Amino acid sequence: MGAEARRWVVATRNRHKLDELGALLAGLPVALSCVADHPGAPDVEETAPDFAGNALLKARSAARATGLWALADDSGLEVDALDGRPGVLSARYAGVQGDHAANNARLLADLAAVPEARRAARFVCVLALARPDGAAWRFRGECPGAIAHAARGAGGFGYDPLFLVSDAAGRTMAELDAAAKNRISHRGRALAALRAALPDLLAGRLAPTDFP
Repeated sequence: MGAEARRWVVATRNRHKLDELGALLAGLPVALSCVADHPGAPDVEETAPDFAGNALLKARSAARATGLWALADDSGLEVDALDGRPGVLSARYAGVQGDHAANNARLLADLAAVPEARRAARFVCVLALARPDGAAWRFRGECPGAIAHAARGAGGFGYDPLFLVSDAAGRTMAELDAAAKNRISHRGRALAALRAALPDLLAGRLAPTDFP
């Protein structure tokens, strides 16, 4: 396995996300950088209709641009009563990218008439790990829960204050500390799947994923 397989670029310019992924992948035989460390690596428009497609777009673009293996993720919130929305539009559900307060307000408004028993939801994360030749592997993690009627908690970001975690005794994601969140989060579970597969992947024993 070449040296490029041990040096990965993360398809993000967000140093916070790079640090978060680095912590979750601690102890693995890989060194991480982000696309901001590689001049000329392009930004990628997320035009796919699902999380897997967007993760793959970003990972393959970063791998081609840098000649390294590239890791990308796409994630969001799916609400059953809204037929899976906001889904891939999670970050811009209210129309402006990253306006968490507006996104939360729209979500509460859309669910205003939905009773407790029908407010089930899940956070979803799909990771794509791509080689420069285009071969790629997919890893998925989910965190089940429900949408609260009002925000609770000061931690996290995005929809965390509204998301009641099934495995957290009625607490929202924003009421968990970072260690607890990493253990049960959708991103933590996707990365756990990657960690488990990595020995076979690096040894060439794991066939690439057949992406749609």
